[in-house]
Amino acid sequence: MDTVFSTVGSSTYTLWAYNNASDGLRISSVRLKHGNQTGFRVNVDGSYLDNSLGSVTNDLEVRKGDSIRIFIEQTAPLGDSDIARIITDHLVFTLESGVEQNVVLNGCAWDAVMLRDIVVSHDSIIQSKRPIVVYGGIKVEKNAKLIIQNTTLYFHDKAGVEVYGKLQTDSVTFRGDRLDHMFDYLPYDRISGQWKGIHFYGSSADNQLKCTELRNAMNGIVCDSALLSSSNQRIYMEKCIIHNCKGNGLEVYNSYVGLKDCQISNTLGDCVLAYGGAVLLDGCTIAQFYPFAADRGVGLRFYNKYNGYNYPLETLKCTNCILTGYADDELMGQQLAADSVNFAYYFENCLLRTPKVKDDTLHFKKIIWENPKDEIQGKKQFVLIDEENLIYDFHLDSLSTAKGLGCYR
Repeated sequence: MDTVFSTVGSSTYTLWAYNNASDGLRISSVRLKHGNQTGFRVNVDGSYLDNSLGSVTNDLEVRKGDSIRIFIEQTAPLGDSDIARIITDHLVFTLESGVEQNVVLNGCAWDAVMLRDIVVSHDSIIQSKRPIVVYGGIKVEKNAKLIIQNTTLYFHDKAGVEVYGKLQTDSVTFRGDRLDHMFDYLPYDRISGQWKGIHFYGSSADNQLKCTELRNAMNGIVCDSALLSSSNQRIYMEKCIIHNCKGNGLEVYNSYVGLKDCQISNTLGDCVLAYGGAVLLDGCTIAQFYPFAADRGVGLRFYNKYNGYNYPLETLKCTNCILTGYADDELMGQQLAADSVNFAYYFENCLLRTPKVKDDTLHFKKIIWENPKDEIQGKKQFVLIDEENLIYDFHLDSLSTAKGLGCYR
């Protein structure tokens, strides 16, 4: 069975016990060898092995060529370990003849720190050698700062982080809490939409995320509108990854944000979506290879108006970056507001998958224009794009034409 967090129930697993003999047989008993000590729960052909009744069921008959179905779950007891541990039991079948057969049950249990509906109202630090499982979510109130470092947070369905104050992270992974598999080859950790993501509200500023990975959320990071000024950088991200979101990867409104050496990849919406503000991208890899829908968004999209309100795009500056994906055009910018509303953008020393723009040195300088007809383009730029098993490695392939660009240059 897959790894489970201690005290948290697993998915239900099934097995079949077949009678391949030439005659029917009677099973005197089916029992769990260690009773209620290991946290396994078993239902045999409709009979629950109740721990209060000895974890046993009796007198089952299986006709020749027939079978019985068995359902197994586990809620592992707490241990005292920072690493996952194997828990073993045996499902013992005793035939009427006295012959015994058994199935070995193996589960991997991991002791975790459980957080429920956390409200951070004063400066706080979260770090742990053990995994942290979050139910309900984490809310950072205005004027409070939360530091998260050197740990992994596993968010339950619909849980996320809401930041009204300040968030700083270093060496952190944010992901969903499903440790099991959807299919034998596909763990839930490769499925998007497992948790809510991180939302920075208008009162939040000076957020810093370093060496942080955020994967499999609905929206990765959303940053609401606030007063725009060069002294009010809302978010700074360095060596971070946002991957496999069911919405947008980075969605910002009238915000000053800066990203350096970051990877933003595989989103149902846009990898990066900016409504106005000041967005600085340096040495970033933006790769749009979302596998679950053909009507996915693009790598980078920007506007200067939203929902009837002007959001001046003071600057969108993209340097030393890679922007590619499945589509022929992964770069979309549209001036929705009047000409008097700023719509400033600039790309320098980048690889761009978009139709070549001629004679526009005001907006494009030293650009490698990726052509869908090129031998090396799109997914061939990278070490591994495994669309069958959903495994991605966005380090550059030895033949890549983007050497020296992106976050893995």
